[in-house]
Amino acid sequence: MKKQIGAIVWGTHPRYGHLYDYIMFGVISLSVLAMSIQTLPDISNELMRGLSLSNTVVVAIFTIEYLVRIWTTDKPLRYIFSFWGLVDLVAFLPYWLSIGTGTHVVRLLRLLRLIKLLRYMTAIDRVRRVAELVWKELLIFLSFAALMLVITAVGIYNFENAAQPDVFKSIPHSLWFAVTTLTTVGYGDAYPITAGGKFFTFIILMIGLGVVALPAGLISAAFMQAREEHERERRESQADREKLDETQQ
Repeated sequence: MKKQIGAIVWGTHPRYGHLYDYIMFGVISLSVLAMSIQTLPDISNELMRGLSLSNTVVVAIFTIEYLVRIWTTDKPLRYIFSFWGLVDLVAFLPYWLSIGTGTHVVRLLRLLRLIKLLRYMTAIDRVRRVAELVWKELLIFLSFAALMLVITAVGIYNFENAAQPDVFKSIPHSLWFAVTTLTTVGYGDAYPITAGGKFFTFIILMIGLGVVALPAGLISAAFMQAREEHERERRESQADREKLDETQQ
């Protein structure tokens, strides 16, 4: 029984694993919706009591789930101090702490319950796989982007400092212009007025377009590969379920 319950809770059960994920996704979504409704003005006392009761039920579910995960895992301490273990703990612990303290800070921690949604999103595994596929390329991109930020800040400072000493006071002050230019946002609070500064900014803008497009292409290709892997795993899982049904019959 422990093994069966563990397979359901950890999402590895061939039949009920995904169903459990969907149910928990719905529970978390409803809890966030109830928490949002509680902030509306002029709510009746009956509705407020109903929302508070629903929050208590949700917290009880999270607490039981956390204990069941500890009970069914082979390495409880590893789960407790893991990222998802801490997320599961934060999902319900603030509620029990607020009973004794009633502080607003503790209540605000309930917002971290949103992170728990990520656990039950099937696509989150695909995002993790994408990160594994392109992290080296993204690291190179970030290094190049950081280098371009410095080059842009130094260049625009040398071109514009004499003409706009209040806007481009120093190279660190010029970093904001570098960020808005390379990301092609351009808030307009800092812009060149000299001919050299305008030409330099044009060159940087052209480079910025490529800098923005590069990771998008890498991530898109990685998502396509991750999707193909997911489809292959889904077909294999479907075949395993069919074999299990045949065996049971």
